[in-house]
Amino acid sequence: MRYRNLGNSGLKVSAIGLGTNQFGGKVDLDGTREIVAAALDAGINLIDTADVYQKGRSEETIGQAIAGRPRDQVLIATKVRHPTGDGPNDVGMSRHHILTGIEASLKRLNTDYIDLYQIHRWDPNDPIEETMRALDDLVRSGKVRYLGASNFSAWQLTHANAVAESKGWDRFVSIQPHYHMFERGIEGELLPACEYFGIGVLPYFPIAGGFLTGKYQRGEAPPPGSRGETSTYVQKYMTDANYDRLEKLSDFAKDRGRSMTDLAHAWLLSRPAVSCVITGATNVAHVEANAGAGDWELSAEEVMKVEEILSE
Repeated sequence: MRYRNLGNSGLKVSAIGLGTNQFGGKVDLDGTREIVAAALDAGINLIDTADVYQKGRSEETIGQAIAGRPRDQVLIATKVRHPTGDGPNDVGMSRHHILTGIEASLKRLNTDYIDLYQIHRWDPNDPIEETMRALDDLVRSGKVRYLGASNFSAWQLTHANAVAESKGWDRFVSIQPHYHMFERGIEGELLPACEYFGIGVLPYFPIAGGFLTGKYQRGEAPPPGSRGETSTYVQKYMTDANYDRLEKLSDFAKDRGRSMTDLAHAWLLSRPAVSCVITGATNVAHVEANAGAGDWELSAEEVMKVEEILSE
């Protein structure tokens, strides 16, 4: 496994991170323990979750899965912002919700600090000064070590960091955007901003809900039990143009003894500012396949060839 700095921080994160939105739901506690153990054995050190994943059960099962392990060998990233109750203050980026959220996450994760605490999404109803001050207080208290954002636009991310910098507060060192071969909207403004300011990019949904694995075939029904059976997110990629590209990309990977899953991850890792690719797993086989992709470093010529295919 390769390791990279998280943005311009000194923290080393694995090229592949473990996404856990199915933990505590589709993946039970025993499954979580097996997956986490396999991930750590494979060199994956970043486990990404959120307070709202499976209504908090993702954090709970992760806390139980890492119990007894040296805490400094596991980097835990979680998020706050989305509704955690029915009250008017149970949502958002306010000091109230952030301070309440961190205590709840610490309890569920059974730890006394979070390695990377992320704002899940921008909230226009809350003053960014209040948000960044509350986050800085968490860093100074030792409950949080690094700050990140998720699903922010370029202006939101850079504005938040400019506010923090002007006050001498800790800034966001990373951003989690929706990004993969067939979803490249962040390349217009967010990715260049991150490269310029040294903010680490942690793409999520790297295989487009499974479409980029190549398991969905043109003109055939999605495999029974697959996400593509019911997910409109996956189904929207099932176009003739995308299948044309996918077939060529798959051939490109096969010619190099690699899988399409490997290529989807390796391509992201070749992009500017990407520190770690967050990829989900619901079994040990997924972990092993994803981890293997982290060791493939595309050459400049290979990147150029992939770009030619994607631009067709």
